[in-house]
Amino acid sequence: MTASAFAGLAPCVHCGFCLQSCPTFLVTGDEADGPRGRIVLLRALEREELPADDAALIHHLDRCLGCRACEPVCPSGVSYAPALEEARRRFADFRPIPATVRLVVAVMAEPAVRTPLLTVARLFRPLATVAARALGSTRIGFLAGMLAATKGRVGGWADRRFGGSADQRIVDAATPVSAPTSKPVTADPPIRRSAVIFRGCIMDGLFGHVHEATARTLEANGYALVPAPGQGCCGALHAHAGLEHTARALARRNVLAFGRARADEIIVNAAGCGAALKEYGRLLAGDLLEPAAHAMAARVRDVSEALTEAGPRPGAAMDLAVAYDPPCHLLHAQRIARQPLALLDAVPGLRRVPVDESELCCGSAGSYSLSQPELSREVLARKVAAIARARPDVLATGNPGCAMQIGAGLLAAGLRIPVVHPVELLDRSYGAAGVYQQVGP
Repeated sequence: MTASAFAGLAPCVHCGFCLQSCPTFLVTGDEADGPRGRIVLLRALEREELPADDAALIHHLDRCLGCRACEPVCPSGVSYAPALEEARRRFADFRPIPATVRLVVAVMAEPAVRTPLLTVARLFRPLATVAARALGSTRIGFLAGMLAATKGRVGGWADRRFGGSADQRIVDAATPVSAPTSKPVTADPPIRRSAVIFRGCIMDGLFGHVHEATARTLEANGYALVPAPGQGCCGALHAHAGLEHTARALARRNVLAFGRARADEIIVNAAGCGAALKEYGRLLAGDLLEPAAHAMAARVRDVSEALTEAGPRPGAAMDLAVAYDPPCHLLHAQRIARQPLALLDAVPGLRRVPVDESELCCGSAGSYSLSQPELSREVLARKVAAIARARPDVLATGNPGCAMQIGAGLLAAGLRIPVVHPVELLDRSYGAAGVYQQVGP
């Protein structure tokens, strides 16, 4: 990216419509912590009125969540995200990236390191809830809560091991259950499209149960799944941190991997990854793979888009009150609002309960909870309070960072509200409806 990344700021007339959509402005009340003030800083950087190592510039732009809530509410159509990423690329050499963030982005980029580390994390997951409660609101306690939130809540099938009334309500909401070796009944519906599931890094390492539910529900709605060897981390964390070189390298790897896969669609169940993949053409501008990146991006679809277009076929009834929290990079970046709700509505008996200010960010924002922990927790507190007022049985959201952040926040607040992916509820409903048949012994 170059100075052209700032071109999207030109329509801004400083009207201030964006301010009430900005979570950091709502917390701090500081104009420089809102979109309008940050655009002033970005323009000053573009015109070289401020150097890339200016302390105030770095401070306020680093405090931006990058949630992009300011974009859809802007009457002038300002494109903010490219300028923010370009600015962070420019000052990446002038401010230290926190050690925790540097560790995370380094690990996510290297499968040989990531896979064993996340395997170890899964081994500690059964202890995470206990550790989070024992350590309370400390930073380590919150991290333990984030790990606890990655536990599969509705994919346990016949396994009734889940502790706590909230988890048990999900397990009991739809019966009977199928076996963990279930596959969709292939005779109905006929195969309509081929697809590859984007596995990513955190999703693959800690949310494998969501991938499994995604595969089953796609096959149940007429998709033939094909593998894509060689795919990996989408690079979103790296791009947001200003580490453009690494982000581009990861993008090239995925473009080549999905080019070989030759599937009709690339299905993503993580909002942040989906937004990143759809913008590979911009990330790889000027690269030899730019045309292939645009072609690949055109095939990317969120799982809710794919399932909604395919039907989805209905399942068994589930007596649950579900609150839906839209991930920012699904609602604001991809402008996908209706489809996740339609997916939930495909489950008979499921009752959607509204959450105040659900469009506001939860404070996760990739590695933001590590780089700006205090402000991240302040943003999260507003979200947790709104969910508490809604009093759902379960909260559904379609992004791993959001699930971990909100899950940890609910646990810290003493609220026994499990967080799941919407596709997990549909999968559970299908299992109870007999959509799946057991394979193997």
